Amino acid sequence: MKESFSILYSDDAILAIDKPSGWLSIPDRWDLDAPVVLHALSKEQGTLFPVHRIDKDTSGVLVFARTAQAHRALNDQFSTRAVEKVYFAIAHGEPAEDRWEIRLALRADGDREHRTIVDAAKGKSAATVFEVVERFRGFAFIKAMPETGRTHQIRVHLAASNMTIVADPLYGDGAPLLLSEIKRKWKGDAYEERPLMARTALHAAQVALTHPARGEKIVIEAPLPRDFKATLAQLRKTRANKSDESSL
Repeated sequence: MKESFSILYSDDAILAIDKPSGWLSIPDRWDLDAPVVLHALSKEQGTLFPVHRIDKDTSGVLVFARTAQAHRALNDQFSTRAVEKVYFAIAHGEPAEDRWEIRLALRADGDREHRTIVDAAKGKSAATVFEVVERFRGFAFIKAMPETGRTHQIRVHLAASNMTIVADPLYGDGAPLLLSEIKRKWKGDAYEERPLMARTALHAAQVALTHPARGEKIVIEAPLPRDFKATLAQLRKTRANKSDESSL
């Protein structure tokens, strides 16, 4: 499977790409047949050292080190929470607050479905700040700023907030989002309808870190992907139509 990745940042120490959904960051033991970014990139870019990962279905900023020295420096930043990360999610639910924080310890691979679970006794500390970017009927566009980097942290902390990310198969219902679900007067053919969002609606939008060679702060950003833009456009149309109807 050949893929041309969008390069967001590249120099002698760092390579950052905009990872498409459907790709593993690095190999794992659960999905042996999935394409792996590290393998594909190494063929084009040479030796690369992973310093973090994002989930298979999650799109967005993924950073690699090009040298062992840069790898050590970046690993230290990620492990000491010196890296600032911003994610965007489209979620089911209507939050009670515009900004809130969840601090719940998490334990990876905590149940039979290999999900991360909240575990105050055996879990590792985890904290996420959430902000509502936009509200819709039954949905919200959420900005998430994780202070820690636990497996599935944002997904679990949102679930603890009584919200689930659209199309999330582990912590939600996994069902793709269809236009007919949000557009009351939709008149298309249900058998031919293509989903607006067919994967977990989570996007790693920004990573801010200190350059391992130059010592200056750099901010790497990945634009919203096409499925996010299409989904938000339809949600906004629905909101606008509702406003028009209420004014009649």
